[in-house]
Amino acid sequence: MPRPRLILIPGTLNDEGLWRDQLAPLSLVADVSVADITKGESLEALARQVLALHSGPFLVAGFSLGGLVAQEVFRRAPDRVLGLGLLDTTMLPDTPAGQAKRDAMIKAASSGARFIGMGERLLAGYLAPQNLARGDIGARIQEMTLRLGAEVFIRQSRLDRPDNRDLLKTVTCPTLILCGEEDRITPMALHEEMARLIPHARFLRVKDAGHMTPMEQPEGVTSALVALVAEVTRQDAV
Repeated sequence: MPRPRLILIPGTLNDEGLWRDQLAPLSLVADVSVADITKGESLEALARQVLALHSGPFLVAGFSLGGLVAQEVFRRAPDRVLGLGLLDTTMLPDTPAGQAKRDAMIKAASSGARFIGMGERLLAGYLAPQNLARGDIGARIQEMTLRLGAEVFIRQSRLDRPDNRDLLKTVTCPTLILCGEEDRITPMALHEEMARLIPHARFLRVKDAGHMTPMEQPEGVTSALVALVAEVTRQDAV
């Protein structure tokens, strides 16, 4: 049996550094690649880029904005998606308040002032309180945001976010829904609803984690993704 292909999709101002702790162990069970979602002007364009990474069927796991891209991938090619992972993400469009906040951040990033990436005040909303003192996580996040820069942030922030609730009802492949218990960006209630919408989805709460679960609790995220690959492999063997 050929090894399954797994495509990991990072979130806003994230690159493969988000998945640093997952790549080696996941490579033991699958052929892993990390998508680049820094260049498309729409979720549809980003989904087409992901689909171009591999010609056959694959598993796809997306974090935060990457979860929205993963849902768009499924919309466009459901027969090619063997397994789906949705981590710390949403299936809902922006609220008016959320859009206003996003517009304000776009305006600030477009002002020409020096882009500071993920500052301490923003970081406090992304990590569980007990992880704020872990300077290694904050440093990794700041390095990614500065590496990608204001232009990528503006482009990604302008992406329209659809209502995917009806889409999720059509998902029948093995699916992982994962969320940090202290995620204040995409809260637990969103993921509970996603798990109710998707038949047979496996829902995992990650303790001692906020929004940045792949960094805050890397072993738990790795184990969950390994289990998803194993579930798909078992189905293929039947």
